Amino acid sequence: MPTRPMIASHRGGSYLWPENSLLACRQTLALGVDQLEIDVHAAADGTPVVMHDATLDRMTDATGPVRALSAAALGAVRVRGTGGEPVPLLADVAALLAQAPHGLRLEVKADPEGRPYPGLVARCAAALDAAGLRRRTLLMAFQPADVAAAAALGGFGGLVLLLESRPWRGMGLAGAVALARGCGADEIGLPLAEVDAVALAGLRAAGFAVSAWGANRPAEIARALELGLDAMTSDDPVAALRLRGEWLPGR
Repeated sequence: MPTRPMIASHRGGSYLWPENSLLACRQTLALGVDQLEIDVHAAADGTPVVMHDATLDRMTDATGPVRALSAAALGAVRVRGTGGEPVPLLADVAALLAQAPHGLRLEVKADPEGRPYPGLVARCAAALDAAGLRRRTLLMAFQPADVAAAAALGGFGGLVLLLESRPWRGMGLAGAVALARGCGADEIGLPLAEVDAVALAGLRAAGFAVSAWGANRPAEIARALELGLDAMTSDDPVAALRLRGEWLPGR
């Protein structure tokens, strides 16, 4: 019998609501998911801004890099499909979460050149602390430097090193373990398609929790459940909850 994976609503449930919006966050927090997953970039003044892309083009009525506008200027930018809601700041989402029991999976993104934003991890910690959320937050990043910065600050509920398919395949299990240990991670996140029973066992034997993203369609969700991951992120959290309930009744 597989273990009960935690379910995180990926980008607030992007199959169901406009991703990384306050609308999506409110809808997620009305569900029985374990965690809300969001992404942050830095505004021109360094403020953590909730947005997956480094640019505003895809999700808003504005264009250009997120970092080109201050937090105040972003207040006039509207997220498509929300009925006119502004681009959220991390502080806005933290205020919602402070009134809910859910955990937060917070992915710290890189800048448009793929480099860590200077000081962004510390600013995220400050925004979380203002709402009393640092210990309820798993901070995630593809950049080992950002994970290391969070480890140096301390106090997070967990630190997750994310790996895309190419680096995972290139470095293998031993390389991934060494990299994760070097930056202070205690969990490794992979695309669901890259996780099998051997990889899962090897990472757990090395002392790491294992999560995966991409558990979106019913067959993918079922595979994540069968593997017994520690956590999975799903763009369709409603389907994930339903299938988890069917897979593990009463758990």
